[in-house]
Amino acid sequence: MKYNKLRKALILLADGTIFHGKSVGNKEGTAFGEVCFNTGMTGYQEIFTDPSYFGQLMVTTNAHIGNYGINDQEVESDSIKIAGLVCKNFSYDYSREDSNGSLEDFFNKNNLFAISDVDTRALVSYIRDNGAMNAVISTDVDNVEGLKEQLASIPNMEGLELASKVSTKEPYYFGEENATYKIAALDIGIKKNILRNLAKRDAYIKVFPYNSKFEELEAFMPDGYFLSNGPGDPEPLVEAQEVAKEIIKRDLPLFGICLGHQVIALANGISTYKMHNGHRGINHPVKNLETGKGEITSQNHGFAVNREEAEANKDLKVTHLHLNDDTVAGLAMKNKNCFSVQYHPEASPGPHDSMYLFDQFIENIKAK
Repeated sequence: MKYNKLRKALILLADGTIFHGKSVGNKEGTAFGEVCFNTGMTGYQEIFTDPSYFGQLMVTTNAHIGNYGINDQEVESDSIKIAGLVCKNFSYDYSREDSNGSLEDFFNKNNLFAISDVDTRALVSYIRDNGAMNAVISTDVDNVEGLKEQLASIPNMEGLELASKVSTKEPYYFGEENATYKIAALDIGIKKNILRNLAKRDAYIKVFPYNSKFEELEAFMPDGYFLSNGPGDPEPLVEAQEVAKEIIKRDLPLFGICLGHQVIALANGISTYKMHNGHRGINHPVKNLETGKGEITSQNHGFAVNREEAEANKDLKVTHLHLNDDTVAGLAMKNKNCFSVQYHPEASPGPHDSMYLFDQFIENIKAK
């Protein structure tokens, strides 16, 4: 180990429960956010840089974090997006040949506070039973009452609009300008690997800020429209819902992933709700109701679409179900060129079972 004696730290949950640990890198620090857990065994760098995790304290269930270092090509945004990390064993040394450096250096560069040596099995079990909630990680272990007061002032994730915190400020382009297809993407927290997958399918993408109007997207004269993943509650994203409504009204090709999926549901008058602890991992089983086939998927969301309302909507059909809890994992409009999924077909990290959805989007564009 790089440090002989690590500074004591703790994680304090909103209900007053405390778990103890040590400060990664022996740093002093405090970080607030909603505590959640990810069950993925690999891909920690992609998880930490995923904009969908903005404002969350990430608990990793894998026992070892940092053991293969970091690679500059394995990021999903321009910086770390999690609010803080809680793990069991933090590896200061790494062994992968093509690593660009250690995870500790990556955290220092991004000013991220993390704690290790936590009984993460007990913590995850507690969150699973009691639900995701706000929490604080800190080295200020002798000031629990003060931390409780500060924690009480942190807004809950329900009703919280976070897309504006991670969206691009100005439009930008991705891919080859002379590509066959043009796609307008609304950035409400987009991952880089989504853009890579669209560009790989001969698409040139213009990425727009979260609050862009339909007319701005339309001016690009795209062949198709895309609504991205992202953090927070979908309900406050009224502008994105208006964009979705306009695209649907004109029957233009539309594809939504994760938060984009929820925005499409809301645009159709279907409500969303905050889940007990959400789905976060790379081994979530989904059934494609159209084909009858199963898919192992990468998921990261704390909100879901109301299944009863979706099934009762005459304009929509549920296309995919999550097999662990029967929640809605995919939607398609019956008479419009629009579909969406709750999970991540770009799977970075994760399995590639659902990559066909990008092909389906391109086929929808071709058939318009």
